[in-house]
Amino acid sequence: MRGATIAALVASAAMLVRPPGVIAAGRWGADYFPNVALTTQDGKVVRFYDDLLKGKAVAINLVYTRCTANCPLETAKLAQVQRLLGDRVGKDIFFYSISIDPAHDTPAVLKAYAEKFHVGPGWLFLTGNEDDIKLLGKRLGLSSLTDLASRDGHQPSLMIGKEPTGEWMRNSAVDNPRFLATTMTNFFGNRGKAIAPAKSYANAPAMPDIGSGGYLFRSRCSACHTIGMGPAVGPDLAGVTSRRDRAWLVRYVSEPDRLLAEQDPIAADLFARYRSVRMPNLELSSDEVAGLLRYIEDQGRAAAPVRNAAMP
Repeated sequence: MRGATIAALVASAAMLVRPPGVIAAGRWGADYFPNVALTTQDGKVVRFYDDLLKGKAVAINLVYTRCTANCPLETAKLAQVQRLLGDRVGKDIFFYSISIDPAHDTPAVLKAYAEKFHVGPGWLFLTGNEDDIKLLGKRLGLSSLTDLASRDGHQPSLMIGKEPTGEWMRNSAVDNPRFLATTMTNFFGNRGKAIAPAKSYANAPAMPDIGSGGYLFRSRCSACHTIGMGPAVGPDLAGVTSRRDRAWLVRYVSEPDRLLAEQDPIAADLFARYRSVRMPNLELSSDEVAGLLRYIEDQGRAAAPVRNAAMP
């Protein structure tokens, strides 16, 4: 018995020190990930494992273009992450967004969707066979039983991974873009650049007191909107509280999807003017809506003198 126990411990230790290549070639390699055919937004047919995954560092999420909840926010935030990572995307990091609505999301639809969010090179939007996509979602850890309770039909998750080593990490796809960019840099390594020495938290500046409305704007709205800096994915919100009827504005922030479905003229005009990007329903409470509008109003007043001074 004692000899058998020692043998088992030795075998377990051998498993723990297996080189990463062995792990990748086994559970997390070609035998694990389906090599299904997918089609890019440019109409090119690719194989998931051979063409998109093998030997690469990747960031993958699930989306669909008719989504009225988190998908627009996911895409807008990841577009910010892409800009923060710069030319690494498409060279040593690759972004993939796979549609869970392939019947509607043709390559042409996905291409238009990517353009709305100013997506750069190195980021592919993919469609394919519905069953194949469901299998990919399961194998990537991007689908779960909780998807049924989500208005999106999926959770806003982002899986980042290094296929050669078999290392994977799941993140929120709607997290702070700077945090996500830093997480990817640390996880994938900062190739070709010297890493600056770590700074002490003792020297960190005090956090500004922006209140709950400011937190909501920065975490949920700033990916698509500015206050006084001009239009982005969506309109500049400076002065919006004086331009729009208050009751309409409260309802639009609370349930933009419903106003658009009702063909509200202002909601329909905004949808058309800003390239058919859907304002997501963030399911905010009445207190959160009030705090958010108060923050936008205060920031708009603060930005007004700066805008006026810049005018000829």
